[in-house]
Amino acid sequence: MANIRAFKAIRPVRSKVHLVATRPYYSYKKNVLKAKLEDNPYTFLHIINPEFGASVKTKPNSKERFLQVRQKFERFKQEGILITDPQDHLYIYRQSKADFVVAGFFAGVSVDDYLNGQIKIHEQTLTAREDIFTTYLDIVGFNAEPVLLTYKGQDPIRAVLNKNLETRAEYEFTTTDGVTHELWLLNQADSQTICTCFEQVEALYIADGHHRSASSARYTQQLRARNTIYPKAADYFLGYLVEETAVQIAAFHRLLKSTNGLDITGLIAILKNEGVVEKLNGPSLPAQKHDIHLYMDHTWLKFRPNLNFINDQDPIETLDSFILSDLILKPIFGILDLKTTDQIEFIPGNEPLQKIIDFVDSKKFELAFLLHPADISAVKKVADAGLNMPPKSTWVEPKLRSGLTIYSLEE
Repeated sequence: MANIRAFKAIRPVRSKVHLVATRPYYSYKKNVLKAKLEDNPYTFLHIINPEFGASVKTKPNSKERFLQVRQKFERFKQEGILITDPQDHLYIYRQSKADFVVAGFFAGVSVDDYLNGQIKIHEQTLTAREDIFTTYLDIVGFNAEPVLLTYKGQDPIRAVLNKNLETRAEYEFTTTDGVTHELWLLNQADSQTICTCFEQVEALYIADGHHRSASSARYTQQLRARNTIYPKAADYFLGYLVEETAVQIAAFHRLLKSTNGLDITGLIAILKNEGVVEKLNGPSLPAQKHDIHLYMDHTWLKFRPNLNFINDQDPIETLDSFILSDLILKPIFGILDLKTTDQIEFIPGNEPLQKIIDFVDSKKFELAFLLHPADISAVKKVADAGLNMPPKSTWVEPKLRSGLTIYSLEE
């Protein structure tokens, strides 16, 4: 069963929600981030960057910096930019763009479900990042960026979702990237119905946000180790729950800086020992699993490995990201660890193909590898087996806004 809870969101006042809610700060280039901070006094980015424009600054990721974040957050509440709902709710959030619409629930998600394996993971986390985020939570006392989780859909959940989607939203605004954002507050009866329905959901799967969930769990464990009374809210973290069929998964493509002198003729000769190689008429994405497209010297190739090189019994070894590393990157180019190499750049699958072409044609990179995306069933198989996917195996959407519904850990 999945244990979720309604909560009193701290959220932007309706007239300023389009100004407050933001993409995560790390997704902005420095010049864009600077411009947004200069031009918009209401953006949540000011909370995350509380010392913007200050002549003397604290050290990044220090306790002193996190105290500044907390103080800026409190100031936003005092100035009425952020309000706190007087009652507990679940919140429906819908994100819409030209080719993609997804709707799901903001809720508190159980830390104990994470610790006992009811919430499945498919990615390793870095201890150093966990340490930073755990200290951050201990000082600031809130979650502002939800963890994206998927679940197997149920008709009763869909019924409540669809009923509320037919009503007028509390928020509706469109951002400059062409995405429309809508938010509904569920009444207490519907919130309780959804919480009860989720007790019948066998497991939740993290699609995006492994470090945030791991840090939340560590934070709660630290509170428990102190043997003092702490708020119930800290037994949960902010999640966004969507049906597993609703998420979009794209591949992460790979760009190689140097082929170490290997030309395209030599590369084709080597690849023919591992599978079938054919030239393509022009740029295209792989149309099926296990096809890998390559771009080098103004030439497009399709490589399909011999199936006897693929272990169909292992959910990791069937992934195209693993196959690429195992058959090409490691033996041919000596790239043993994608986490530490400086020879590989990752390009999300939502980026235009022309960007990859330009990178290679400009000689910034010598070779591009384009992968077919893994589907949700492949991700679930890895998570169910207790395994971890290779780095940068999936680019998952929706990408969520920070500061839309903030979850207080001190409620």
